[in-house]
Amino acid sequence: MGEGRQIAHHGEAIVLRTWPFHEADLLVSLFTREQGKVKGVARHAMKSRRRFGGALEPATHVLAHYTERPKQELVRLDSFEILWSPLSAPIDMLRLAGLQLVVEVLEEAMPEGAVEDNVFRLAMTVLEQGLGVREQGLGKASGVWLGVTYFCLWMNRLMGWMPELGHCVACGLDLRGGAVYWSPTADGVTCYDDRRPGSRALIAGSVAESYRIARTGLAELAVEDWPEERGRDLRGFAVGVLERHLERRLRSAVGLV
Repeated sequence: MGEGRQIAHHGEAIVLRTWPFHEADLLVSLFTREQGKVKGVARHAMKSRRRFGGALEPATHVLAHYTERPKQELVRLDSFEILWSPLSAPIDMLRLAGLQLVVEVLEEAMPEGAVEDNVFRLAMTVLEQGLGVREQGLGKASGVWLGVTYFCLWMNRLMGWMPELGHCVACGLDLRGGAVYWSPTADGVTCYDDRRPGSRALIAGSVAESYRIARTGLAELAVEDWPEERGRDLRGFAVGVLERHLERRLRSAVGLV
């Protein structure tokens, strides 16, 4: 039972990204429920589908079997079992962009080994219930627009990045019930008079929508129509806050904001 003991893990994970790694191997980034983000090697995954099959598709929810090896940063990926696949529903370019946004944000925002069960549950809720999949029996499409808006706003909240929208950070003016102004390069929101260069408006209705999203489940929101124009400024705001804190542009957000 010394330092050389290998540790086997079996648990839920979301596949984030894969890269070619040595000949027929793949390097895989996973967001696991029990260990946070981990990276591992899937041996011969480019040649044999027996152990992994279609389970290496980004955004796939899997039961991952992997082994932690002493003094090795990369785990050994042994096999995956698909629990839910994005391929279970038709994929068009818009839905694909939404799926890619979820995995790109998780890949960039989550540090290695940081366990975040709330983030994991958020991601699975959005992947399974939103992003263009119709809720059975509810009669209306939740839509990619709702899924992306909901995910980005909640991701900012869970990461502690969501600014307080009720007061101007410059003068303290009460902004409740009115529009606010935000900048892609500065924290907080301001009133009209204190807006910074390049500021963008978030209309009063969208501010109210953000509060509603914070207290309402995705399934309940999904019974409503959510066309592209609904909450467009709110979606842009949520993505902008993410990009500010990640210090990079989100490639998958192009066309979604």
